[in-house]
Amino acid sequence: MPPHFFVTLAGANAAKYAPVFMLKFHAHPQPARRCEPMSAPTAKIVLLGVLGNAALALIKGVAGVFGHSYALIADAIESTTDVFSSLLLYLGLRVANQPPDANHPYGHGRAESLATFLTVAFLLASAGIITYKSIAHIITPHKNPAPFTLIVLIAVVGVKEGLYRYYQRKSGETASSALEAEAWHHRSDALTSLAAFLGISISLIMGKGWESADDWAALAAAAIITYNAWRIFRPALADIMDEDRFDALRQRIESIAKAEAGVHGVQECLVRKMGSEYYIDLRLLVGNGQTIETLCELKHRLRAHLHAQEPYLRRIFIECDCCPVCPHRES
Repeated sequence: MPPHFFVTLAGANAAKYAPVFMLKFHAHPQPARRCEPMSAPTAKIVLLGVLGNAALALIKGVAGVFGHSYALIADAIESTTDVFSSLLLYLGLRVANQPPDANHPYGHGRAESLATFLTVAFLLASAGIITYKSIAHIITPHKNPAPFTLIVLIAVVGVKEGLYRYYQRKSGETASSALEAEAWHHRSDALTSLAAFLGISISLIMGKGWESADDWAALAAAAIITYNAWRIFRPALADIMDEDRFDALRQRIESIAKAEAGVHGVQECLVRKMGSEYYIDLRLLVGNGQTIETLCELKHRLRAHLHAQEPYLRRIFIECDCCPVCPHRES
């Protein structure tokens, strides 16, 4: 079937371009870019977090019990919830990277945001448990923590900060909000361990009467966890609500489009994020007198340039508006 089109009066632009006509055309459907399953490197990134959190939870829990440090036990509780949240992240990414199907024509990218919400729920639950237990320990007298717990905490802070930097770099490479959430989760762990280190240090240095410094440190850790839960939740909520927050990407897309031969301007550029990929609605202003074949070639050429320079663009819908007062530009 040959391309078909219809011409309608562009009422919104009629006052500016009199008369102005909008040309909408449909060439061969744009093939959807293939959505690969979660790659082996990405799976390894997530499973690394699962194994790391499990090992740290065990080490901190044992050290906290034998070292009489509730701040360290609280840290172990958070690391235990981290194991489950990392598994949820792994499952969420697997679902998010499945290709579109009849029931989900836009793909499954929102599963990544849902996994992020569950991560936030685990964070808030751990913060609540730590707060409750810390207050109970402040009320009930107990021994000072053992000095060796400080060595454990120094090691934990180093490991968690390293994991944070690694995940943050990978989230930037993949544009994954879930990996970014997991990165901040590791940073949260590092900060809570640092708070525990300070609390235990104060308790040991000041001696009798300062035993609860360890528990106050655990309360500070709970506050840090709650704050980081909000930091993680906000971008995921923005993705679910299709919030307009991609100015830098929009500017790059418009710059590439305006440099294309035959394009006189960009009237509208809408960006929607689905998981780690973006869907684009682009409305161009083109010169009068161009044939349907020329405009189809322009669309395919522009899509190719956009996909080459912005690899996380999944599907790009392009609409062209023609006006008689705009000359046809070949270059």
